[in-house]
Amino acid sequence: MSIFNKADILLPECVDMEKWSVVACDQYTAQPEYWKDAEKFVGDSPSTLNIVYPEAFLSEGDARIEKINNTMKEYVEKNIFATLKDSLIYVERTMNSGKIRRGIVGTIDLEEYDFSKGSKSAIRATEGTILERIPPRVKIREKAPLELPHAILLINDEKDSIFGGIEKKKPLYDFDLMSGGNHIAGWHISGSDADNLIEKLDKFATTAPDNLAFAVGDGNHSLATAKTCWENLKKTLTEDEQKTHPARFCLVEVENIHDKALEFEPIHRVVFGKGLDEVKSALCKYYETSESFAEGTQEIFLVSGERTESIFVTNPSSNLTVGTLQNFLDHEGYELDYIHGDDVVRSLSDKEDAVGFILPCPQKSELFETVILDGALPRKTFSMGEANEKRFYLEAKKIV
Repeated sequence: MSIFNKADILLPECVDMEKWSVVACDQYTAQPEYWKDAEKFVGDSPSTLNIVYPEAFLSEGDARIEKINNTMKEYVEKNIFATLKDSLIYVERTMNSGKIRRGIVGTIDLEEYDFSKGSKSAIRATEGTILERIPPRVKIREKAPLELPHAILLINDEKDSIFGGIEKKKPLYDFDLMSGGNHIAGWHISGSDADNLIEKLDKFATTAPDNLAFAVGDGNHSLATAKTCWENLKKTLTEDEQKTHPARFCLVEVENIHDKALEFEPIHRVVFGKGLDEVKSALCKYYETSESFAEGTQEIFLVSGERTESIFVTNPSSNLTVGTLQNFLDHEGYELDYIHGDDVVRSLSDKEDAVGFILPCPQKSELFETVILDGALPRKTFSMGEANEKRFYLEAKKIV
């Protein structure tokens, strides 16, 4: 069985696609006004906004989960979806730079994925999984009839052997995404074209160093949730049922880490309810620090109100600055959020009781080697693009 394969992919028919497709639910968590504006824009139209749970509103609890699952069933019963049998979708997404990022939507076998620390599975997490974030997500997924992907898996294809040969034959969609999400277009891949593409990916995977065929670039926790739900479900199934059950296969998008349009961005931090002096003092007690940069030190950049300061850690606890900072934040137990974009950090820190940490940009060329040598990176180390460039929910697949 292939690690990556075709699927019966569901796409909506006769709907306003701009209103249908919304950004990944873990974006704009500190900006609920983004999601309120999305609600106003969508109105009564069919939309993935009604069948996902934006993390900005997680406090709404079980009532919203029940409504999501009921809406999923309603969409299926009203036949708003067309089914692309045994298919893949080739995707082109316009980025803020104007460059086009390419992807292939299909399914991965969750038996080939393991998010535990030190895993040597073919599909591997790239950052530490926050285990306490899994149960709330399981609660959403375990009774859901559908899944909608925002997970992106990366392949290390320096020669562009996979995407370089794809022909765009059968257009499926072509539209602008809401709220400044730029543009997306997709083409149907089926029959021998899909089989040939999967064969190429199979051959590519068998030669992957350290068995690392796919690295999870985005949606680590969504994929970990799918895996957890599958492990729980398969205990109730016979061996034959396990081989073909739809929940075993998770819909994802695969991209090439060497795609010129794929840019890594740092994920910053903002601490709430604390002042800069208090946080700085705690940081200087936790680590040895100096007032200037020297070889082996790591610079941690803080902003609060109109103040900006740098602290140079001389005994870092991680090879990456983000890891050194995260170890300190975890120790202190601060209320914090993970933020995309320097400007958003500065905006949220523009008061005396909030402190922002602006982190350096990671190098995407080092990702696979780092995961092989060191295991998963510190959680929330990098983002593939800015918040508006994240994957938008669009396709769906049945998981019951």
